[in-house]
Amino acid sequence: MSEKTKHKLHKRNIHNKEYDFDILVNNYPALKTFVILNKNNKQTINFFDPDAVKALNKALLKSYYNIEFWDIPHGYLCPPVPGRADYIHYLADLLDKPQAKILDIGIGANCIYPIVGVHLYGWTFVGSEIDPIAIENAKSIVSNNPILKNKVVIKKQTNRNEMLFGIIDRSDFFDAVICNPPFHNSKEEADKASKRKLKNLTGKSNPELIKNFKGSNNELWYKGGEKKFIKKIIRESIVFKDNVEWFTVLVSAGKHLTAFQQALKNIDVKEIKIIEMAQGQKSSRILAWKF
Repeated sequence: MSEKTKHKLHKRNIHNKEYDFDILVNNYPALKTFVILNKNNKQTINFFDPDAVKALNKALLKSYYNIEFWDIPHGYLCPPVPGRADYIHYLADLLDKPQAKILDIGIGANCIYPIVGVHLYGWTFVGSEIDPIAIENAKSIVSNNPILKNKVVIKKQTNRNEMLFGIIDRSDFFDAVICNPPFHNSKEEADKASKRKLKNLTGKSNPELIKNFKGSNNELWYKGGEKKFIKKIIRESIVFKDNVEWFTVLVSAGKHLTAFQQALKNIDVKEIKIIEMAQGQKSSRILAWKF
């Protein structure tokens, strides 16, 4: 498949078509300031401008997810809504049930997975988070949107080296665990990747633009990177096998899948699934397992 081939989102993903900026601006007029015309004379925004990206997210969440209030602190990740919605849609296919209770490991300041899951499927969520600023912001999003009230609970994780311990109580049962792990091994590695991505996309290395690719340390890096983070969840899942039906994680680097599958076989899981996902030219996958 050509590198230029654009991959489609999940068939139920409302963002499969191009953004309708007339609808978005009508629902969130502040977006109009950032709308420009591309070389094909179609409406778009400058995706290297973090204020424009945030405004687009606000418009998308208001237009399609019934979210009246949404914001993130400076320097925190502004998630691409279409890709996050894909995770939720594929999870719904996996669960195949009308109601579900989901544990979101690392809910983040943006609270994006509960927003999408509550609106699309009426699920309830518990979100864990270690960053106090992210916790307060996520709580603010929940408390200021009626659709989320009584649907989302946020719990503080006090130990950076634990994923499920300290969050799942012995009496809890979750239909699924979801997680979008930090990818990089260190802050320095994350910064280098941001600069490399920017240079590849624009041919420039303008420091003023790099901030659009940044996130907090907790969002972007973990000592040992994605591989160690996910292996930690796999090991902890043994302890909570009776509390969760499906454990799932988003895997960015496909090269790690073999190691993850072997780790799962070593703990005698009943079933392993790999669900391929793609947005534009970017591909990722969901690794899911159950006991």
